[in-house]
Amino acid sequence: MHPNPAFRPDEAGLLDRAAGFAHLFVATPVGPLVAHAPLTRHGEELWLHLARANRLFPHLAGATVLASVAGPDGYLTPNWFARADDQVPTWNYTAIEIEGMVRPLSRDDLLTQLDTLAERHEPNPNPWTRAKTDPAKIDAMLRAIGGFAITVTGLRGTDKLAQHKSAADRAGMIAGLRALADAMERA
Repeated sequence: MHPNPAFRPDEAGLLDRAAGFAHLFVATPVGPLVAHAPLTRHGEELWLHLARANRLFPHLAGATVLASVAGPDGYLTPNWFARADDQVPTWNYTAIEIEGMVRPLSRDDLLTQLDTLAERHEPNPNPWTRAKTDPAKIDAMLRAIGGFAITVTGLRGTDKLAQHKSAADRAGMIAGLRALADAMERA
């Protein structure tokens, strides 16, 4: 995480924000491994699922994990600042790091995690639910994945959003990013 304390968000909402798409890092006997998995919050834990064929899968139960969830980010050119001649390029971003111990989930908890993902991400008015899929197909797919819970032991966040810059610099960055978004809409 960024060392500047000005970029530390309020810890009160960090666990909710940590429910996202994470990079999971684990030191294993075969070396450091990383996997990518969706996290959902369940009480004070974060739950995930992973394909059994993933090479990290056999190392997760009982492991200490470092999970990283990245939020929006973007490059900022000095040309957007009030004075470009005394600045360097920088990057604004939001990110959360989660440390914790991993334990396997039961089949019922894995189903809860999958249902929670669907509830959170399915578009309305016609969201997908397990009821729309043949139960035999669900069972077959469940055999290919496993669920895990992260008992959170550490949680850190960074919201590096130019808080330390002047109002003029921030206005220039916002205008520059807005111009980029407008160009994307026209393309």
